[in-house]
Amino acid sequence: MNVLEKVTQLKQEISQVIIGKDDIVELVFIALLNDGHVLLESVPGTGKTQLAKSFAKTINGSFKRIQFTPDLLPSDVTGIQFFHPKEQDFQLRIGPVMTNILLADEINRATPRTQASLLEVMEERQVTIDGETIPLPSPFIVIATQNPVESQQGTFELPEAQMDRFFMQIPLTYPTREEEKKIMQAYRFSAPFNRLETVLTLEEISKMKEEVKQVTISEDVEDYILNIVHLSREFDDIEMGISPRGTLALMRGAQGKAYLQNRHFVTPQDVKDIAVYMLAHRLVLTMDASLKKSNSQVLLSLLKKVEVPAEVGAMK
Repeated sequence: MNVLEKVTQLKQEISQVIIGKDDIVELVFIALLNDGHVLLESVPGTGKTQLAKSFAKTINGSFKRIQFTPDLLPSDVTGIQFFHPKEQDFQLRIGPVMTNILLADEINRATPRTQASLLEVMEERQVTIDGETIPLPSPFIVIATQNPVESQQGTFELPEAQMDRFFMQIPLTYPTREEEKKIMQAYRFSAPFNRLETVLTLEEISKMKEEVKQVTISEDVEDYILNIVHLSREFDDIEMGISPRGTLALMRGAQGKAYLQNRHFVTPQDVKDIAVYMLAHRLVLTMDASLKKSNSQVLLSLLKKVEVPAEVGAMK
């Protein structure tokens, strides 16, 4: 079974629970293959939690969920050294970060100090507790959620440093009328989540993670990525452009896009298809632009100004 067939099977399995979101499933899978983290943005009730749980079940991975609240402490996320009275000794209790897929639900409801406890976890894939460093399992991915229309009261905006650590940001929209009808029919008698089966093993995921790195990128496509990034640093509507971390993310995202289509090379179209998800959340707009436009709108305007190389150049 080739990559395309495996991905199709994964989509079909998860579509029992998350209906009409095959493109979202593909994006999350691209993030997983690149050890990247995902920020899901949507109003409550659109299936963010079910998506994360379904993904963990279909790849036979472990799943943990943290409900972020203003009183959540960093130690509630990473773990703590606690004194065991019976043993008369300190013992290590690792937090819920020790998992394959970590759902950070409503991440913007936690204080900046607690949000910062995820920085080392997301970047280094390890957790340090009282000087002891513990590596996290592989694969490891944080799927964070936030509601974009919440009142600012009781929420804390994610800082630029943390936004830049998210491999991609994905908006989850309302289902169409037909999709919502299918949801009603699927959930009428029982929860379809219980019927999900494993499609890929963690060993297969590890192998695919190595294979995606072998997808080739021509010099024309590399230059196209660099032209996008460097224009973002001098674009009128942008205060702070794409960082080198964002450059690498766009490259890896395009490799993942090509890989899931069973191709061994990246095309300019792969870059265009993935760019908004990889880059928009990394931009800091000027004060004037932020009042009139969204990050995605500004990025789409930027992309129109960058010359796209011929597809032939990607296949040399």
